[in-house]
Amino acid sequence: MISGFDRSPQNNLLYRIPKESVIVSLTGSLSFMMEYDGSKWRAKRESILRRDGYQDKIKKRYGKLIQATIVHHIFPADEFPEYAWQDWNLISVSLDTHNELHDRNTNELTAKGIELLRRTARRERIPVPDKYMHEIKRRPSHGRCMAYWTAE
Repeated sequence: MISGFDRSPQNNLLYRIPKESVIVSLTGSLSFMMEYDGSKWRAKRESILRRDGYQDKIKKRYGKLIQATIVHHIFPADEFPEYAWQDWNLISVSLDTHNELHDRNTNELTAKGIELLRRTARRERIPVPDKYMHEIKRRPSHGRCMAYWTAE
């Protein structure tokens, strides 16, 4: 077993990462890969969808009832494997919302994804990673405010 470490200050628990989920690159660095086709993930996914009432939790905040079909990792699983299985890090969303949270070309979080990560970090009292500390600004677009972020 290879262990990840918990970045949260309130505890020093070590989360076990299954050896078969860790990939060693040619340079010798380790990376984590979620197994989305395994029975453990299918059970966790179903548990989270059931917890959220099969509703898109982001859209529900704005009074829209949309069916959720995807479970999203708020803190990306490949960057934060120690949070990959934590219920607080998983949220039910629709495909459209999931595409709003991730840039599908680069797989990086969008401004909305970063906002969700920062809100969750505050709620869970976890320090926001430096990578996501960039200022999120708002600009008018089509009469509404759309979030975007800039590296400063």
